[in-house]
Amino acid sequence: MAKNILVTGGAGYIGSHTVLQLLLGGFKAVVIDNLDNSSDIAIKRVAELAGEFGKNLSFHQIDLRDKASLEKLFSSTNFDAVIHFAGLKAVGESVQKPLLYYNNNIIGTINLLEVMASYGCKKLVFSSSATVYGWPKEVPCTEEFPLSATNPYGRTKLFIEEICRDIYRSDSEWSIILLRYFNPVGAHPSGYIGEDPRGIPNNLMPFVQQVAVGRRPALTVFGSDYSTKDGTGVRDYIHVVDLSDGHIAALQKLFESKIGCEVYNLGTGKGTSVLEMVAAFEKASGQKIPLVMAARRPGDVETLYALTDKAENELKWKAKYGIDEMCRDQWSWASKNPYGYGSADSTN
Repeated sequence: MAKNILVTGGAGYIGSHTVLQLLLGGFKAVVIDNLDNSSDIAIKRVAELAGEFGKNLSFHQIDLRDKASLEKLFSSTNFDAVIHFAGLKAVGESVQKPLLYYNNNIIGTINLLEVMASYGCKKLVFSSSATVYGWPKEVPCTEEFPLSATNPYGRTKLFIEEICRDIYRSDSEWSIILLRYFNPVGAHPSGYIGEDPRGIPNNLMPFVQQVAVGRRPALTVFGSDYSTKDGTGVRDYIHVVDLSDGHIAALQKLFESKIGCEVYNLGTGKGTSVLEMVAAFEKASGQKIPLVMAARRPGDVETLYALTDKAENELKWKAKYGIDEMCRDQWSWASKNPYGYGSADSTN
């Protein structure tokens, strides 16, 4: 029997790509999403891309804070494991609206964990973030680094990690993998699904892509006076398909061995500066990206990249794609879907 996986936030950017890899890997996927910052069109396209495996996908519009709907779903469906993506993720917005972030991310997660426990589903892959490292004193970051978050969004990830560790300490039947992502970019090579943030993008590549298709006049680069190779911030960019495969590897680990509560970095282990990334995108797209240099953003770290040895050794997973492929696939998505899943008249 194919294993049945519940994917929360499965209509979002990383969620939708992971659902596709799950289906292609022979799993059944049940997606729940409140469509707050995502589109059900992504789910329809995933089903199409999955071909004959598309029949193993179902979707329910549910908010994790609606515990009754969650209970109803669990009472009618038997889940082998949960991949938990659902959450708000804009750093700036979290500073302005901390209660919204704590309410959505933490209360939603507690509901999910309580319902999982009451229905005996105790295998979880949680989408954490490199933001839990705060401002690391050195790089690359290993999983053993001290944890500290510098904004409410990051704190929600850190608190949920701590909740997961506490749950496992209280009940050893749980098997939990916490995946700390670095900077996911790119899109499915088909160009059919990709990242489609609402409003002004918070991350570099969606912003670059909106400039490239003419939706925004220029890219604002925050900070050009860092002590890096070209003065701009350095990050560990990872192709979203590699990241999705990391989730499949984590699931396999949960099913194959007794894991406890373990944490893994998912990145490439290489740092790339903002200007290097822009140059790679210009090459992939043939578009010039006008730049506006601005002051550093409060809360931004100078250099952040991963040590990925633990995931390579224990999950048998390693990122395959470099920045050229990331930019190529990002441009394929952007050029085919300049307004994401929406249309020119419905976006802001």
